[in-house]
Amino acid sequence: MDKVECIAQNIKEVTGNMQTAAKTRGRDPKDVCLIAVSKTKPVSMLQEAYDAGMRDFGENKVQELVDKYEQLPKDIRWHMIGHLQRNKVKYIIDKVYLIHSVDSLRLAEEISKEAVKRQLEVNILLEVNIAGEESKFGITPEDLIPLTEEIAKLPGIHIKGLMTVPPYVENPEENRRYFRALRQLCVDITRKNIDNVSMDVLSMGMTGDYEVAVQEGASYIRVGTGIFGERNYHIAK
Repeated sequence: MDKVECIAQNIKEVTGNMQTAAKTRGRDPKDVCLIAVSKTKPVSMLQEAYDAGMRDFGENKVQELVDKYEQLPKDIRWHMIGHLQRNKVKYIIDKVYLIHSVDSLRLAEEISKEAVKRQLEVNILLEVNIAGEESKFGITPEDLIPLTEEIAKLPGIHIKGLMTVPPYVENPEENRRYFRALRQLCVDITRKNIDNVSMDVLSMGMTGDYEVAVQEGASYIRVGTGIFGERNYHIAK
């Protein structure tokens, strides 16, 4: 099997697993979207995934997203899933479909400022450090509701849901409690009826645990290795 067939087969396999996981909980598989996490992967591999039907791609670094945006078809929906520095917002604000990783009021204010300047409406997710890991970015569960209320007041941006990166585990069942906790936070915020906030999106689950995440309500799963294979940090652009 050559590389092109391998990527297409991987997408088919992940999609099938995703749909099965949704059905086990009575969910419509159409309510779950697969994001191909393409960080460190060359444009040629993204094109292969595109040719196999992928339209949602996730990048961690601003420069990489911008470079790939310029080279690939314009109907791709780009997702910024990595930590976003305030001074880099201006480079991607008009290129991304969704920013998953808003983790502070100051970052939200910068996104709002750039959105207003360019007359854009930008959709964002709030990143939650659901397991309280010191090595991870994200809002603490305790701070989430007051911060949501503050960010919701900003012009030009719309809070669409929550995102999390749970701990790396060998057994995906160990992360089920974190996925449930994020879903409960969505419920708690929805009950607050905050203007300019909808909790329609849960971005959670990666290659090792996406099936559990789907069972617990994920609407976006972010799969890299499961589609493209192991990362190569020395790619030629």
